[in-house]
Amino acid sequence: MNQIDPSSRFTPDAVRRFEAGGAPRGEPAELGAFAKRVAAQYRTDTMSPVMVSGKLRILEFLLLALSGAFSHFIHYDRIGMDWSYVWTGFGGALLAVILLEISDAYQMTTLRNPFAHARRIALVWSGVFALMALAAFFMKTSQDFSRLWFGSWYLTGLATLFGLRLVMSRLIRRWARNGVMERRAVIVGGGKGAETLIRSLEQQPDNDIRICGIFDDRSDTRSPPIVAGYPKLGNISELIEFARIARIDMLIVSLPLTAESRVLSLLKKLWVLPVDIRLSAHSSELRFRPRAYSFVGSVPLLDIFDKPINDWDSVAKRAFDIVFSLLGILAFSPVMIATAIAIKLDSKGPVLFKQKRHGFNNDVIEVYKFRSMYADQSDPTARRAVTKGDPRVTRVGRIIRKTSIDELPQFFNALLGSLSLVGPRPHAIAAQSHNLLYTEVVDGYFARHKVKPGVTGWAQINGWRGEMDTDEKIRKRTEFDLHYIENWSLWFDLKILFLTPIRLLNTENAY
Repeated sequence: MNQIDPSSRFTPDAVRRFEAGGAPRGEPAELGAFAKRVAAQYRTDTMSPVMVSGKLRILEFLLLALSGAFSHFIHYDRIGMDWSYVWTGFGGALLAVILLEISDAYQMTTLRNPFAHARRIALVWSGVFALMALAAFFMKTSQDFSRLWFGSWYLTGLATLFGLRLVMSRLIRRWARNGVMERRAVIVGGGKGAETLIRSLEQQPDNDIRICGIFDDRSDTRSPPIVAGYPKLGNISELIEFARIARIDMLIVSLPLTAESRVLSLLKKLWVLPVDIRLSAHSSELRFRPRAYSFVGSVPLLDIFDKPINDWDSVAKRAFDIVFSLLGILAFSPVMIATAIAIKLDSKGPVLFKQKRHGFNNDVIEVYKFRSMYADQSDPTARRAVTKGDPRVTRVGRIIRKTSIDELPQFFNALLGSLSLVGPRPHAIAAQSHNLLYTEVVDGYFARHKVKPGVTGWAQINGWRGEMDTDEKIRKRTEFDLHYIENWSLWFDLKILFLTPIRLLNTENAY
């Protein structure tokens, strides 16, 4: 069977260009009462297996290094304090984590059953000491280290590894039972195909998938209301609302690959959600390239879309936001204090203006700005965009809007976590163009909310800031925002952050 590269068919651009079936505009469909109750059960976040195994790597490194230091402390009177022991301990711990990673010792199947993989763990730890002894022999430094310390560290380190992994296996099993550590999935498409998929998933011994329900546009005659014990909760438009209430990790499309038009029609509606989207491939006779698949046990799934910023990427981005937000607050605190005083002296009203905007996953957030309008003429809904020479804007307001100083309080939004420093700019909930909501102007507009909105963004430094008075400006801003989401990296964030002050010198569209 010839191998097919799916990247030529199901790409974000291909989905956006596809016209059949259309995409929902405006607000998603209203969920039924039962579906809302189901969604409410999954409102809390879960722990990702990737994050759990990643934290275990860090913890094992620290504990193995400390076990070496502890062994050195026990024999301090005989050995004396020597920093070479400390550095050797850190080096041996790092080597152990690397070799454990190579031997797949951080896979969930291994962590769930430490006794079944005890021999592998012992061989890796023994291999670390064999390599260190070999290195010391060739470097002619073996006489500098105590054999007593070497042996005691081997035993304490081995006990640490097994003890920690026994504790982790119990915790992982408990988290799996309590729903703390799982991947929540929704099946898209019902009928016989969905039933076969669900049965296959349930047969996997270490399955971490929790199926939350089924969504299908077809009637009950073609798609039964109950499939393999799971209820059909609604249609595809209702799924979009369900995924914004519940913390869903994955959508699994259970449709034959040959139904390309229907698959693309579904993806056109679903790609706006910040979730992994997989296409069931367990019953397909087509053979794709191995890198296109992910597996739940032995069940193959075709990777279509990945959540843009997930697991350790989200940790790195959050750390980036905290560090640079604090630096920004410190650097601009004199400007912010002076602005607050000027606003108070210029007109009556509060210093800060708070506006509700759409945030990550379409949640409503409150964004801070310095007040730039007269208090009795402010427009929290943003139904009427600010225009050049707008009489609602105060004297100080014209200056701070022109220079973007009015946005500085959003450093606190980024520090608290409702915004990111870099991302698509959040628009007011009721923002309009020619009496049309932005969601009615731009197809797939809600895809901007697959990541946290930002204080600055790729669209802004490319000139798409200020008044959105034409449909074309809204489309261009959305286009740049989607480019950012699909090409995100920390370096990209850093580039945008440092280009922002330079590009803000162009104040043509800011008023």
